[in-house]
Formats: sequence, structure tokens, C-alpha cells
Amino acid sequence: MFFHADDATVCALSTAPGMGAIAVIRVSGPDAIGICHDLFSGDLVKADSHTVKYGRFMKDQETLDEVVMTVFRAPNSFTGEDVVEISCHGSVFIQQEILRILVENGCRYAERGEFTFRAFQNGKMDLSQAEAVADLIAAESEGAHELALHQMRGGFSKEINDLREQLIHFAALIELELDFSEEDVEFADRTELTKLLLKIEGVLTGLINSFRSGNAIKNGIPVAIVGRPNAGKSTLLNALLNEERAIVSDIPGTTRDTIEDRVTIDGIQFRFIDTAGLRDTEDAIEKIGVERSREAIKKASIIVYLFDINEMDATTVEHTAETIRNELHEDQHMLIVANKLDLSDESAAKAADGHPRETLFISALNRKGLEDMKESLINLSNLAHLDGQQTMVTNIRHHEALTKAYAALKEVMQGMETGLPGDLLAIDIRKALHHLGEITGGIDVDRDILGTIFGKFCIGK
Repeated sequence: MFFHADDATVCALSTAPGMGAIAVIRVSGPDAIGICHDLFSGDLVKADSHTVKYGRFMKDQETLDEVVMTVFRAPNSFTGEDVVEISCHGSVFIQQEILRILVENGCRYAERGEFTFRAFQNGKMDLSQAEAVADLIAAESEGAHELALHQMRGGFSKEINDLREQLIHFAALIELELDFSEEDVEFADRTELTKLLLKIEGVLTGLINSFRSGNAIKNGIPVAIVGRPNAGKSTLLNALLNEERAIVSDIPGTTRDTIEDRVTIDGIQFRFIDTAGLRDTEDAIEKIGVERSREAIKKASIIVYLFDINEMDATTVEHTAETIRNELHEDQHMLIVANKLDLSDESAAKAADGHPRETLFISALNRKGLEDMKESLINLSNLAHLDGQQTMVTNIRHHEALTKAYAALKEVMQGMETGLPGDLLAIDIRKALHHLGEITGGIDVDRDILGTIFGKFCIGK
């Protein structure tokens, strides 16, 4: 997918499709004001930018609907072009008729993301800011919203551009040396360049390492609920979701596949995954479910090991928890949770005797202890202290570009240490600049990449 190489005036529905109280149709391009003026009972030609006009949208000299026209004149609009936004009644018939009439009078239907692409093309935003628009629309939690808003306002772009400017300065000096190679002149102080490279490497390392947290905020932190059959995993999932999402039964092995849903806790989104009970079984279908449970454990950031306090003694719990813990990587965390306290004759304090010190005691059925569990999840996520205004990487494309830029700078550093000539150093510096430029669109980005990025937008944005 890619956009037409033209300067056509385009139109699309910018509000959600379907019937509603109102709908907004966006028109952008050189003829936007003229086309809408000819179909409107009022005067748009003389209208100032950022003004609103009330009147009638005409169809064959008759009124189709009473509408509000908002005029934005280039370059002071979202796309950088002349834009008119038509607010009409939300009838699907009215929406379709207005769009049809606009096309009949010289507009073209906009493609997915074309308005935002035009904003990028006209310098209203860079590529990373354009991607943040899509993230902002898709944000399902406060944390994701704050990160997307910070990136859309240019926080991430500024950091990348600062790095590029510093590199460009030294690259220019090294390139200048090449013009005076016969005089053996050094314009770039190698000691200062080394300091700069170390500084940039530090910034890149921080950005690269932020991807795990940034991606978790954007897409939700995966939490796998694991344990033996009948430990209450499905009941716990239902309690966290506050709805009957998973089937609950006294029959062991009811859950045969992973069930996933999302919950936002204190502005952070968690993706809870209810897994099949971990046990040895001869049932072919249940075996597949157990294997998928183990795959879910590998991919999760947090593992909630749930056990029935009435069925498992402390020694068995500790042994099982240690077995799971040994299979985790350093970025994973485990939360040990004792369930079914409502069926126990002992208090939580007494039941805790002999169990791992960090064990939480809950009753998923009665929803007791869930708030303590949620607090522990927030703490284990390591996201409670994060500020939405700090720069974090949330996009896999950005992460890959930063990683490549870091590798190129490592080559420059090694070249400096071995006394590599300036022309070869310049090649690796240009590589780093290229990869940083890919993030913001500061270089010519492959058209297929642009098509992929903007093709994820909805029509009308």
C-alpha cells in the first residue's frame, strides 16, 4: 500500500464509522475550501483560518443536512494544506451522501493514514511523531497515553536530533580532513571525539534498554497465571477482570488453552493469561494446553504461581516455585500466591507459617487480598516510578534503528582505538547517522516502510 503521487484534494470520515449523534468528515488539499464552498449555503472563500461557519450542505440545490464547517488555511492545519472539517448529523446515509457528493465535485477518497502522511510530507511532524499519532489513538491506559503524547509532541525526536547534530558536526570535521590529507591536518580532536562517542553510546544504551518498559506500557505487561489444575487460576482471572471470562469447574483440566484479557491497574495495563494446569497427563488435548502454558511462562514478564493452600504443603510449594524460578530469565519476576483462604480453617498470618516469605494469601472467590496482589504486580512491573514525560522507546522499528546505530558507533570507537584513517571512520559515522535518521524520517525512507507505517492508520486519520 502507498499513496497516490498527486496533489489531489482528499476526503474521508474522521469519526468512527456507524450511526452517532454527529460525524466529522475531513477534506484536505488545494481545492478543499473551494469545493466545500460550492456545496455550502454560506461563504467559505472569505472565511479566516480557524473559524466555524454554520449553514446547510446542499444536494442538487436542496438541503441535505444542517452542518458546521470549520476552516483551516494552509499551512496552519493538521496536514499543512487547506482543510475543511464538516460536522454533520451522524446518520450513515448523510455521511455517505456527503462523501459521494464531495467525490463527484472533485475530491478523492483518502487512503489509510493519508492525512497524517500529508502532515509528515509537509513538515508538520516527523516520522516518529506520525507513528505516535497512531499510538495515541490506540492507547488503552494512562501510561500508554502519556508516552504517546510525549512522543507526538516531539520529545523523542528532539533527543534523536540532538544526537544527530553532534555526530554531524564531527563527521563534517573528519570529512574536511580528507580534503587536506596531503597536509596531514587533524580538524577533529580525537580525544574530544572519543568523549562524544562515549556520551552518545550512553544515551543510545539508555534508549535501547528503555524499550522493554516502553513496549510493556504500550502493549501491556504479560502476566501468566500458572499452577496445578483446580488451583483457582480461572477464578482469579475472572476476579481480576470483574467478569466471567474463563470457565470455572471443579473438574481438573477444564482449561485446555490459554485465555488472555487486559486489566488496567493504576494507569498501567496488564495482559493476564490464564493457563492450563501444570501436571503430567495422558490426555492428548490437555498435553497441548500444558505445553502452551509453558510457552506462556517463557514470554511473560511476571509469573503468578497460584496454589491451593488446602492441598499443598509449604515444602511442595517451595520446591515447585524453585523449579519455575530456575527456568526464568533475569527480566522475569515471579509472584507466589496462596489461594482458597476462604476454605482454610487458619488465618492468613497462621497459614503463612512455613511458606516462602513473599507469599500472598488470597481468596479469589471472595476477592479478598486482590488489592495487595495488584500492588505487588505494580511493584514487580518496575513501571510505577516512570514519568510519562521521560523519553522511552515503544516502537520495534525505533529499537532496531537504535541498535544498528549503536553497532555503527562501536565500529567507530574500535577504529579510533586502532588508528583507522579518517575516510573509514567517516563511513561508520554516516551509517550511524543514517540509522538515526530512519527514526525521524531525516533521510529518504524506503517507500515500502512508509506504506507499512501509515497503512496501520484508520481511514480518516
